[in-house]
Amino acid sequence: MTAASQLATRQTAAVAGGVGTRAIYAQRALNAELWDVDDRRFIDFAAGIAVNNTGHRHPRLMQAVREQAELFTHTCFHVAPYESYIRLAERLNAIAPTGAENRTMLVTTGAEAVENAIKVARAYTKRPGIIAFSGAFHGRTMLGMALTGKVAPYKKNFGPFPGDIYHAPFPNTFMGVTVEDALSALERLFQADIDAERVAAIIVEPVQGEGGFNIAPKEFLQALRTICDSHGIVLIADEVQAGMGRTGRMFGFEHAGVKPDLVTMAKGLAGGFPLSALTGRAEIMNAAHVGGLGGTYAGNPLAVAAANAVLDVIEEEGLCERAAIVGKCIQDRVQTISERQGMEAIGDVRGLGAMVAFELVKDRTSKDASPALTNAIVAEAEKRGLILLSCGTRANVIRILVPLTIEDDILAEGLDILEASIEAAVSAA
Repeated sequence: MTAASQLATRQTAAVAGGVGTRAIYAQRALNAELWDVDDRRFIDFAAGIAVNNTGHRHPRLMQAVREQAELFTHTCFHVAPYESYIRLAERLNAIAPTGAENRTMLVTTGAEAVENAIKVARAYTKRPGIIAFSGAFHGRTMLGMALTGKVAPYKKNFGPFPGDIYHAPFPNTFMGVTVEDALSALERLFQADIDAERVAAIIVEPVQGEGGFNIAPKEFLQALRTICDSHGIVLIADEVQAGMGRTGRMFGFEHAGVKPDLVTMAKGLAGGFPLSALTGRAEIMNAAHVGGLGGTYAGNPLAVAAANAVLDVIEEEGLCERAAIVGKCIQDRVQTISERQGMEAIGDVRGLGAMVAFELVKDRTSKDASPALTNAIVAEAEKRGLILLSCGTRANVIRILVPLTIEDDILAEGLDILEASIEAAVSAA
């Protein structure tokens, strides 16, 4: 019996069945490579779901965390605050693209950042309503699930959810949902479901993560900014997955030249240590009463040390520029594969920076989803030593999230495995 199979048996007996996992039991990792407990090597095209933008165990991060661990690991910022939290807040205030004076609070997970964004927006506007979009993912808490626009597996069987949450269509070029369609539906929502003057915030991802890497068109985000300005609505940019250099800019919203009021961050912020942030315009962030924001572990010193190091690495190693280069390499390769005879199952290839995906369909005319082929490609890649992730509301999209620090030869090897896995799965279908 392998070490992995032994752990699988133990997991079944010890871990809640609702915790979904893969059969890759990690032993060690470095940059874009991971080895499991049976010493099988994998190239990591998942990066811990866009967490390890700076790779596994970047030396700068590891050194920063070691140094902080020698000083203290926890005091609770509300009890005994520390300079590193303040320094990180200063740095995030400086880079968050609101175009205004900013303030920051630190928490632990992306869902917490989102929940606090909603709290702050409601405190500032004194309004209850929140608008999110179809295909959105904003977390697994009750409020996070209410905001999320994808039922399975995130919302199924877990309701009822908090009220005053509304959903509008998200533009989707491949499926024929235009910007005009989405904006018209939003206007109908204002007419039929909630008065715009009762809406506290609109929350939107610049690139939908779980929803299938659907990219928000520039004109859509610009229109949302205009709508928010017209009605006194707070515009929240959920940059949890798209942020921290992933799209070729520090934040995905920057591609559209749109200035949000609040920005949520997590995942790549601390390179594998649990940390999230909410940064936004000072007058909005300061609307909550003293003591209304925070948490026991919010801004953990080790994670804060890692985040400060992440910002150094992104700047010093030019990771935003690197994301654009890596993303083009990936997108060009998958696009070339899709244009070959027999690869009509690849219905669409899309991406922004190093946030790349391709959608699997039964045929390009009907565009009917092919989740079975999607799963087969992921499984085939795993057999060959490549970690991939699927996503999409129809469970038919494969997303590629390589560490931005990935070496060129490892990237090329991974893309070769990806191509072979697609060919094998398509041939067997």
